[in-house]
Amino acid sequence: MKGSPVLYWRAFYLMINIKDSIRHPMKLIQTILLISSAFLLVQCTTNKEVDLIVYNAKVYTVDSVFSLKEAFAIKGGIFVDMGTSREIQSKYVAKEVIDAEGKAIYPGFYDAHGHFLMLAEALERIDLHGAKSFDEILEKLTAYQRNNPDQRWIIGSGWDQNLWENKRFPTKDSLDKYFPETPVFLSRVDHHTALVNSQALHIAQLDTIRSVPGGRMAVDSMGNLTGLLMDNAVKLVSRHIPVPEESHLLSALRKAQDSLFSVGLTSIVDAGMSLEALEHLKKFYQQDSLKIRNYAMIGGSIRDIERYIKEGIYESERLTIRSVKLMADGALGSRSAYLLEPYSDDSLSRGFLLQEPEILDNIIKKIAKTPFQVSTHAIGDAANRLVLDIYGKYLEGDGKRRWRIEHAQVVSPTDFEKFARFNIIPSVQPTHATSDMYWAASRLGPDRIKNAYAYNILLHHYGKLALGSDFPIEHFNPLYGFHAAVTRVDQNGFPTGGFQMENAVTREQALRGMTIWAAFACFQEKKRGSIERGKDADFVILSDDIMTAPDNQLRGIKTIRTVIAGETVFLQE
Repeated sequence: MKGSPVLYWRAFYLMINIKDSIRHPMKLIQTILLISSAFLLVQCTTNKEVDLIVYNAKVYTVDSVFSLKEAFAIKGGIFVDMGTSREIQSKYVAKEVIDAEGKAIYPGFYDAHGHFLMLAEALERIDLHGAKSFDEILEKLTAYQRNNPDQRWIIGSGWDQNLWENKRFPTKDSLDKYFPETPVFLSRVDHHTALVNSQALHIAQLDTIRSVPGGRMAVDSMGNLTGLLMDNAVKLVSRHIPVPEESHLLSALRKAQDSLFSVGLTSIVDAGMSLEALEHLKKFYQQDSLKIRNYAMIGGSIRDIERYIKEGIYESERLTIRSVKLMADGALGSRSAYLLEPYSDDSLSRGFLLQEPEILDNIIKKIAKTPFQVSTHAIGDAANRLVLDIYGKYLEGDGKRRWRIEHAQVVSPTDFEKFARFNIIPSVQPTHATSDMYWAASRLGPDRIKNAYAYNILLHHYGKLALGSDFPIEHFNPLYGFHAAVTRVDQNGFPTGGFQMENAVTREQALRGMTIWAAFACFQEKKRGSIERGKDADFVILSDDIMTAPDNQLRGIKTIRTVIAGETVFLQE
């Protein structure tokens, strides 16, 4: 809206005749009032143009004081102002206006640890999550082959022997019976263990056991391979799985992206990608083929890491590559997490490291001389101690480096303070606690379990938590993680009173963990993670308020709208 030309000219006429007005006091007062009114009306009717106004909302800004607003304005993909609905609507005119109808709005959710490519692959594989027995898995595999007879491989993921009555790891015998000619590859839920059949072993030329540093090939009492592969041994077979064409990969990633948008995620951390996968991502983002903001970590071989260190940090509007993902140990569910003392349910095993301490130290020493961030997977207390101590050698308390430990799942009581002393960010996944609580105590025993999934202790020492889901190992819905973090119960409300409630966090802390603290862990807190002037206009509107809704309703709250840079990327139908 522009000011009225009549008002402009009226004000101008009054100003040039002000000398005459001075000689007549009453006329002077009238002139001043008319000029003031004219300019006030001109100012009020000359609103600034913006792209989008959202009003009539309960806006959780997640700024430093956790302030609430009613409305905000967006221009050029950036938040330009926020305030009451009346203030924003009186100051701005927009191409698009959204009446939030009193709904709660939050900064776009940020998953601090996930696997984008793995999710894309999982959405196209046979879903084995929740299978209650190996017989149920066989039924799913045979049905899949019946409906897809031309598939060269049968690939599934998500099985968990801890859900079965006998809780024993499976073997390839039944797979060989039903699938004698088609290779089968089945990832365990943690993706640290896989079960394969004899045909897959044959393609990989694995006829007898061999030594695999940082991995294990299981054998039976006669020394024959059982088809069970752990950690680095998994790659011996997985590298033979046919690679999809680039167009198919992009299609799968877009499908995964849509799933993430549907639950309010606008930013993710892609926790460890190969050189080839990173190059695909760069190409897709350069072509504007993907929209989700991605903080991709360099994973894979030393060759990949050294190449990217040489090339330097990569940063575009929606893709950033500035962190190196390292692997210290395996997973607790597979008994490959590295512990200080033997497993309580396997006195002959302490798990193992995926690489020798000297090698891990040398890699971290190299990265310490660069501006790259180090993010290391560590599950067991021995792995966490090793990584904390190596970090401490090179960080010397330098908080600007923002090095991270991914998972920090089991930590010795004497090691928690090192997160504060060395300024190390704990990047944790609350749904791991409520997924593992059924069997974790049997792995760790009554004493060590008290220092596992200890999110409140970690928060107390470092002051922040970066919260993620580890999708597709867990579900990608951030509200599941929010629910687990604050209530410490599963979807059924088990256990009564919560699992180790002393390590629950508050709702405000959980929301910060999946917005501003996650952004901080990626050096992006000045660009996103809160609804403030000058930041990326990423936000989500939910069907109910997660800050006030009853505990048992949190997981059922739906995403109404997801917005990135002012553009709606998901709208509930």
